[in-house]
Amino acid sequence: MGSNTFRPIRESDRAAWDSLWQGYLVFYEEDLPQAQTELTWSRFFDDSFNLHGFVVEVDDVVAGFAHCSFTNSTWLDKPDLYLEDLFVSPDFRRRGLGEFLIQECADFALESGSRRLYWQTQRSNESAQKLYYKVAKLSEYIIFEKVFND
Repeated sequence: MGSNTFRPIRESDRAAWDSLWQGYLVFYEEDLPQAQTELTWSRFFDDSFNLHGFVVEVDDVVAGFAHCSFTNSTWLDKPDLYLEDLFVSPDFRRRGLGEFLIQECADFALESGSRRLYWQTQRSNESAQKLYYKVAKLSEYIIFEKVFND
């Protein structure tokens, strides 16, 4: 196995990120407008916006990403870190990169003073859940949502 590097996303990662992002959207059967992709990309580099983009490189090739943001709490003085997107290129799967990205995000959360890193996944994503049960515990909470149509 090659050398893995976790680091913040850079402007120069755009082509690699675009390819991964499209793979991520295909996996979740989502079709976002290009304007949303542009907005998401720009937010990684906007210090006033709470979105952190990270990549994992394997031998200098961007192989996956993690996107996260801090969530404030009425119960705690420091925010928790929410891991919104996690994706590894199919070409680099089964090498421990998903676990590596989660652990590095957890380290980032700890260094930032968070008490936890948390995320969600679809009930049907059993492959991801195998990893998640390995590195974390299932929350006692369930998520309800009220979706507003455009």
